[in-house]
Amino acid sequence: MSSKPTIPSANGEPAWEAAYMLPPQGSWTEEDFLKFHSNRMAELVDGRLEILPMPNWLHQLILELLFDKLRDHLRLVNCGGKVLMAPLPTRLFARTIREPDLLYVKAENLPKNIRGYPDKIDLAVEIVSSSSEARQRDYVDKRSDYAKAGVAEYWIVDPDETLFTVLVLSDGEYQLHQECHPGDVATSVLLKGLEIPVDQIWALAEQG
Repeated sequence: MSSKPTIPSANGEPAWEAAYMLPPQGSWTEEDFLKFHSNRMAELVDGRLEILPMPNWLHQLILELLFDKLRDHLRLVNCGGKVLMAPLPTRLFARTIREPDLLYVKAENLPKNIRGYPDKIDLAVEIVSSSSEARQRDYVDKRSDYAKAGVAEYWIVDPDETLFTVLVLSDGEYQLHQECHPGDVATSVLLKGLEIPVDQIWALAEQG
């Protein structure tokens, strides 16, 4: 069994003084997480803190494009609800707070407290970062968590693979609605009439 690190920390060691101010892994409460989250990109997963990679320029360009597409569609059809970007902590269930890159909440599920956080979302969108850890998180871990939370639709946008995946919740599990490759048009089951030519997304990688 390893000995407890000594304080003050030696040069080159982690700053144990700061670490001891935080809860041990596996013991984070939702309140602990929201205090910490004020200046970090992070998520709470079954009581464990996960630090997220900072988004790059391409990630944010894709996010902006998708946000504009959804916002314009909502205005056109006047169906109510709200589409918002991260950062916005979303409580999925006890001890798990995720932060989708983009989320849509139907009018009837909008949070009652305007100064609080959503605890029911209807669409989650994740733009996949390049690391294997990020790919595991978006393709596997978040797919499981969003399904468990009853999120009706989940989009996974993967610029490295030029792949746009649309998953739709059925009987508590996601079923594949579309795998969109270059030249395809992504559609939504939840937002009828919404169409996104995926080549508009991949073209952003050619900028600069």
